[in-house]
Amino acid sequence: MTVRVGVEEEFHVLDAENGRLVPGAGAILGRVPGPEFKAELQRSAVEWNSPVHASLESLHADLTGARRRLASAASDVGLSVVAAGTVPLARMTPGDTTPDFRYRYMAEEYRRVADEHLVCSAQVHVDVPDRDTAVRIMCAVSPWLPPLLALSASSPFWLGADTGYASWRTMLWQRWPTAGPVGCFAGAAEYDAAVQGLIRSGVIKDSGMVYYDLRPSEHQRTLELRICDAAPRPETVVLVTGLFRALVEEARLLLEREPGRVCEGGHEWLRAAVWRAARSGLEGDLVDPVTRTAEPAPAVLGGMLRRLRPTLEALGDWDTVPVLMEEALARGSAAHRLRRVAGEQGLPACVASLVAETRGERAPSPAANAVRRPVTVADTAPPGAPAPFSVGTLGG
Repeated sequence: MTVRVGVEEEFHVLDAENGRLVPGAGAILGRVPGPEFKAELQRSAVEWNSPVHASLESLHADLTGARRRLASAASDVGLSVVAAGTVPLARMTPGDTTPDFRYRYMAEEYRRVADEHLVCSAQVHVDVPDRDTAVRIMCAVSPWLPPLLALSASSPFWLGADTGYASWRTMLWQRWPTAGPVGCFAGAAEYDAAVQGLIRSGVIKDSGMVYYDLRPSEHQRTLELRICDAAPRPETVVLVTGLFRALVEEARLLLEREPGRVCEGGHEWLRAAVWRAARSGLEGDLVDPVTRTAEPAPAVLGGMLRRLRPTLEALGDWDTVPVLMEEALARGSAAHRLRRVAGEQGLPACVASLVAETRGERAPSPAANAVRRPVTVADTAPPGAPAPFSVGTLGG
């Protein structure tokens, strides 16, 4: 079974000497030719768009290669790049909007929301047969998005202070008028009519300003995941991609078998579940998508892994995803790791850690009690099953 995926990653641009966010995207983009790198709303961020990939291994190789090229280009001009939801030493600098007509419009219309858009995310695209399928399976996939946010949570600091959240980017992002959980739609026509209604209302200028946590792509036959922080470790992006691909494929097969059962409705709890994931990351409880009760994050993610095992096996990802999950839960969220570094060595060391992880440098594994007992491969593999590949085969 081949279901292709693609990733869009956003990176903060920092002064390499002091670790502060700076509007240096133009200097970097001039040194990385090719259409896969582009500007963002703020001149302190750049975006990378991957080609499509059939395997998680090839995605990882492409992702790490792009990060190396970006880091090298930044270093040439005294800058660094960081993949994280926010960076510790950001500062408000109104007027740093990228000189593009659409971005200028957004800065003028949304004012402080746009000025404070000093955040970066990672988006994942998964192939679907058509736009109607993409819209119809969103209801089945949506309840599982908060655990994916928890896996990616990497933004505990904002303007030099600890927010108490694992993903403060989520709290900033939700101020946009169309951000947050997507509603339930019978098909593409109903979804498109709702978007056109938003445009007619004047709240947004075009369909590209629909910022739901999940949406059908405007230009590709894909379903797009938008809930996640940018992740310092490339393996986190690969893990989220593998899980999201399996969720989409599971929902597509359900729609194919039983068209009337894809949407169970009752998604009013989702916004609260997103808040819980943003607050706690992997170090606290999440809202279990099945029982809708509070459960430790490792238990929720372990349940997701068991649920998705048949689909992961069919996609050829079962040897990869459980290993990455085990390591992610053992290490803890990026937010957890950053707080530990900041507490021991201060915010400049925290920034240095982000820069190193973004480049692909591996920090030592944390103590086993970094988070509550993680799911292990043994929890999900049948007796006598061969050991999966080492995480080291996905690069260092």
